[in-house]
Amino acid sequence: MSPTRKFGYALAVVINAAILYAINVWPGWQALPFLTDDTRLVLDIVDISLVAGMIVNAVFLVSDRTWVKALGDLVTVAIGLAVLVRIWQVFPFDFPDASFDWALLVRVVLVIAMVGSAIGIVVQFVTLIRSLLGYGGPPPNHRADPSPARRRFNQPGRG
Repeated sequence: MSPTRKFGYALAVVINAAILYAINVWPGWQALPFLTDDTRLVLDIVDISLVAGMIVNAVFLVSDRTWVKALGDLVTVAIGLAVLVRIWQVFPFDFPDASFDWALLVRVVLVIAMVGSAIGIVVQFVTLIRSLLGYGGPPPNHRADPSPARRRFNQPGRG
């Protein structure tokens, strides 16, 4: 695994931890004026999502083999979809004095995110199954040897 990938996974853990701290400790979700008291009804699942992201990225630090990555991404995207559905149900937003229909925009973004998450779940599930059956391709940081035909072509005297 490349140092860049390891750095990315470690950075994801740190960012999720910082967001978890910012939401629950300082400055807290109450600092955002467009969030209502109903935000409390979505905090548990948002926290679960952030902790799951931290755990999955910590696992990726140890192994980011294709099947491990697909399984971890499948878990985090599925939890993310559950978060989006819960936010849609509760809709803990209030934009009282806005001249623009922010509520409509937030709903549109939520729908787009839910559709994208559903597609992501299918993609990660297929990737997981393919990798478990041996069709996942080379590991993420693997440089495949050239095909036999290319090796023959690249031999000195051939052309």
